[in-house]
Amino acid sequence: MDSFEGAQKEERPRFFDKNAKKICWAKADTVPGRHPERWRKDAAGNVVCKRFCNCSGCLCFEYDHIVPFSKGGESTADNCQILQTRVNRYKSDKEVDPSILRGYSCDLKFNDKELDIIEMAVFGDVIRNGNQCRCRSVAEMLGRFSSKDTMAACKLPHGDDTS
Repeated sequence: MDSFEGAQKEERPRFFDKNAKKICWAKADTVPGRHPERWRKDAAGNVVCKRFCNCSGCLCFEYDHIVPFSKGGESTADNCQILQTRVNRYKSDKEVDPSILRGYSCDLKFNDKELDIIEMAVFGDVIRNGNQCRCRSVAEMLGRFSSKDTMAACKLPHGDDTS
């Protein structure tokens, strides 16, 4: 091949484009009772939050090549899955059965009330069946302001009950 042909050949993209990420998120399992644009389950069954992409906490995730890029996997929606960041780091450039991935997951689990508090802190409201509410301002809590927002203010945290 001459240098002209080599210059014409496109390199494989290493990263998933916006559309592939959108499809990848949509095909991941939903979290029952949670807003599907905010919460999903990764390929190992871990709950992850869409706002926590490319960080390292227990609710964080990365877009992963099912067939590793280094082994010829393409950066397409068909070869994309979401994985908790620490699981993706373990998987690295290996093809690993999802049942094995579960063993490398963060050992911290969150109940619904804790996820409500996290969602409130991250999004400013909670959207889930039967419990949609918004964050109140300090002025509103002190009785100095009355919100025109029709969504009810959340009553978080939920008191001493941790169940």
